[in-house]
Amino acid sequence: MEQINKIELRGLVGGVKLQEVGGKKVARFTVATNLAYTDRNGGAVIDTQWHNVNAWEGKKVSGLENLKKGNKVWVTGRIRYNKFTGMDGQEHYSTEIQANKLTIIDDDDAFPCEM
Repeated sequence: MEQINKIELRGLVGGVKLQEVGGKKVARFTVATNLAYTDRNGGAVIDTQWHNVNAWEGKKVSGLENLKKGNKVWVTGRIRYNKFTGMDGQEHYSTEIQANKLTIIDDDDAFPCEM
């Protein structure tokens, strides 16, 4: 049986933190995705979800220095769950996307529809 841990996000970049670790660039940033629907009363609702993304410079991830707030991006990668103990002694959990491909989109037409 093949095991798969794959996610695809297309959305807008929030905050960006660019660092260099061991001679490689890494970007830690957020991506907002929206789901629009109509509630029971017929009102329009937009549900925004924020995703934490880590992208290490590599073959399919380049141009990290061009990544900025408001960019439209297409990210593919895998989900990673982290558990850590905070300074308060409590266990905390976080979820992040480890990007293995990152594309900054200039035009909405660049999003092929593969549903």
